[in-house]
Parts: sequence; C-alpha cells; structure tokens
Amino acid sequence: MMHMSEISIGPGTQVTLHFAVKLDDGSVVDSTFETKPATFVVGDQNLLEGFEKLLFGLSPGDKNSFEVLPEQGFGQRNPNNVQEIPREAFGTDIELSEGLLVSFADANNQELPGVVQSFDEENVMVDFNHPLAGRNLIFDVEIIAVEPAITH
Repeated sequence: MMHMSEISIGPGTQVTLHFAVKLDDGSVVDSTFETKPATFVVGDQNLLEGFEKLLFGLSPGDKNSFEVLPEQGFGQRNPNNVQEIPREAFGTDIELSEGLLVSFADANNQELPGVVQSFDEENVMVDFNHPLAGRNLIFDVEIIAVEPAITH
C-alpha cells in the first residue's frame, strides 16, 4: 500500500474527522460517528479554536479523547448574560415556562438564543449564556484524512 507523506493537522490543512462532544456525565451533545464525517479547514471558524488546537499534530488514523475545559470550549457562564426582559416583549401567544428556549434578534440582527430562567407577571429572566458554557466537555475524535487546504 503506497503511503503518501503523512501531513499532520495544523494551519493550512483541511481535516476530515469523526467527532463527538459529550458532557462529563457521558451524555452526547453532538456526534458524527453514526453519520458522515465532518470536514473543515483549520481556522475557518467551524470549530471553536480551543477544540481546533487540540487536534494539532494528529494524523490520519489517530483516535483521541480530550477533556475540554470551559476556557477552551464555550467559556465560563457570564452572570451579565442573564437579562431581565419585560413580559410584554414576549407577546401573549407565548406560554412561558422555565427552560423554554426563546430567540431574540440582537443589534446586528443575529439570532440570540436564550433560556427562560424564571418569570413573573411583569418580567422574564432570560439566560443568554451558551448552554454549554461553564461545562467540562469530552471531545472524542477519529482523524480520517488530512490534506493541504485549497485556498482560493
């Protein structure tokens, strides 16, 4: 079997891999192992930088499992991201409940998802932290291919 010179993952490479992101209790947040592998170019923002850096130096055929701390993942929870929003901003047709996922447009018209923490007649406390913020994560990877990235 001919062996091309193995490239390892680093800047300027395109990577095809299977990955799974799990919480530290083992529940799976996201996984490609049952479907088709993911392909990304290092630095294209598809993967969080903290996840990407863990892959540097790996080659096709490598399997690894990393523990990802919040600083490398989705950051720590920020108390300032919990905001009080007037109840009338929700419209009368929304039945509020704790844990309800709601979405607002921010100043740049980006969708900003939040989770209802609590509410009363007047106000609703909405937590805009990423659901995985403050969590230690497990990042399982199996590297399938590493190629030079085609830059246009």
